[in-house]
Amino acid sequence: MSMKTQFDMVIIGSGAGGAPIAHELVLAGKSVLVLEKGPLLRYQHEHPRGLSDFKRDEFFATGAEKRLQLEVSNKGRSYYSSHIEPDLNDEPHIYRTADGRDEATIEGYTAQVVGGGTHLYGGVSLRYSPLDFRLRSYNEGRASRLRDDPNGEVVREARDWPITYEQLEPYYCKGERLVGINGTREGQAKMFSADHYQKPLAANPISRYVERGMDALGMCRYRTPLAVITEDHAPSGRKAHDSRTAFVNRYGDPLGLKSSTWACLLGPISRRENFELRANCIVTHLECQNGRVHRVHYRDPGGEPRTVEGKLVVVACSAIESVRLLMLSAEQDEEFRRRIHDSGLLGRYFLTHCFGGAELRLAEDEERYDKSISLDSDWATDFCTNSDFLDEHGLWAGGALYNNTSDQALPLSLARTHRSSDLDTTWDGFLNDVGLTGEGLVDFIRRDFGKRLSMSYMANQVPMRDNRIELHPSVRDKWGRKVAYILKGWHSHDRVVMQVLANQCRAVLERSGARYDQLDWGSADGVNRIANHILGGARFGTDPKDSVLDPDCRAWQLDNLYLTDGSFMPTAGGANPTLTIQANAFRVADHLKERV
Repeated sequence: MSMKTQFDMVIIGSGAGGAPIAHELVLAGKSVLVLEKGPLLRYQHEHPRGLSDFKRDEFFATGAEKRLQLEVSNKGRSYYSSHIEPDLNDEPHIYRTADGRDEATIEGYTAQVVGGGTHLYGGVSLRYSPLDFRLRSYNEGRASRLRDDPNGEVVREARDWPITYEQLEPYYCKGERLVGINGTREGQAKMFSADHYQKPLAANPISRYVERGMDALGMCRYRTPLAVITEDHAPSGRKAHDSRTAFVNRYGDPLGLKSSTWACLLGPISRRENFELRANCIVTHLECQNGRVHRVHYRDPGGEPRTVEGKLVVVACSAIESVRLLMLSAEQDEEFRRRIHDSGLLGRYFLTHCFGGAELRLAEDEERYDKSISLDSDWATDFCTNSDFLDEHGLWAGGALYNNTSDQALPLSLARTHRSSDLDTTWDGFLNDVGLTGEGLVDFIRRDFGKRLSMSYMANQVPMRDNRIELHPSVRDKWGRKVAYILKGWHSHDRVVMQVLANQCRAVLERSGARYDQLDWGSADGVNRIANHILGGARFGTDPKDSVLDPDCRAWQLDNLYLTDGSFMPTAGGANPTLTIQANAFRVADHLKERV
């Protein structure tokens, strides 16, 4: 039987930016095709034998050791592949390091699977603050001076969003209702028109130290919104079970309690006749004709080239790969290049987050806590987002603080995080610590397991034109296509933001009343990795000379092409981005319903 080739909507990517649009357009009666590069992993209740396709740690590689063969500076380095990420030799990202070397890495891939990174993230689902949407106008009107911004770059490079918090707020509500999020509204420094949170679980006993520390510092706190259902969820038909386990949102969840986009948005529409999902399909390029995307070219699971057509086309592959797809398309199609690439802005203003925090190790005679019964985080605060705090510290923007409860919750995760900074080297720190053998290993587990408590922050990074995504001039993927080349550094003011917020995290732990024998704090400015918050590169705005997309996330000169993953963001926001990406996708979906 021949496959259907024409649809109202073709969506490339099934994560936070693509799934809300598919969900809404299918329910509106439109024909929708979702093309996903990775496989569909089923939950226990979806599998005919009651088994799950998820493993206990989706990033844990069980295969043989491999060696990097690419002509880059880390050629010859050993690595291990996981089943939800590309093999490093097949399709790497290339980073230029601070000393000018090119290194291959898989960082920047949120997950190659139906549902994307929403299957594997910790689920922290904070709203952005109203100030996050107007950082340029806010900073232009301030009397206080910014620290460490000698050339005035912060205000010059910052952009207000072309939408306001008030305009996005109803879609935050929609996301919280349809996705399925537990948490509390009271204590948040944001306006809510409705409260759709499910009731959070009881806080882990170790989190009482965070409560005490935040209270001592006058930080208004609230239960961290987490994308895990704790009650039956009517919109998706999911039933709540005992979810008090760190496996749920630190790892791939076999039960479907974590609110991945497959569990909450795509699964519920998967049997409808006007919806089709094609997994294990790699989109190679887009073809343009008369100012519209005419065809989407992809390879099917067998590697055969195929094409489909959509009245509207949405690209939501995660920012790096979305920008790369558009650049690859521009290399093959002259009209496409003229319409989207000649402005010089595509790939520019790539963003991640300022991130870091503090961590203590409880004293040897203090209690050991079972953190495997916890979800990802118990308490959060917006204390560092208000204008008084920003004026006091000379910051252009603030960020959210929250504690990590389930980190290092299990021996496996303890090994994953020990002295290791990215996914390529998941076991690097653990294996290279030669003291972790015999009694040394026993002492390490006795000293650290269930004894650590950490605080994290997530804050805006200053937009910089030279932080960008390009195509690498020589490295190719296994299909012969140029791979993504990421060139990124930190502004001097970023380091101020990270230092101030790391000190706030430290202060919470110092005032917590905990007795500890070690306390560390710091930021990401010395690390070239990006915490998998992949943002910017195709920002939206009101001026085609200053943005890639219009306020509805449509490419200015391509009538039917939209980008709805994190690439649309002109500033990174002071919190984890997934809920905002989903809310914006629901907003764009309302616009798209009127177009088909």
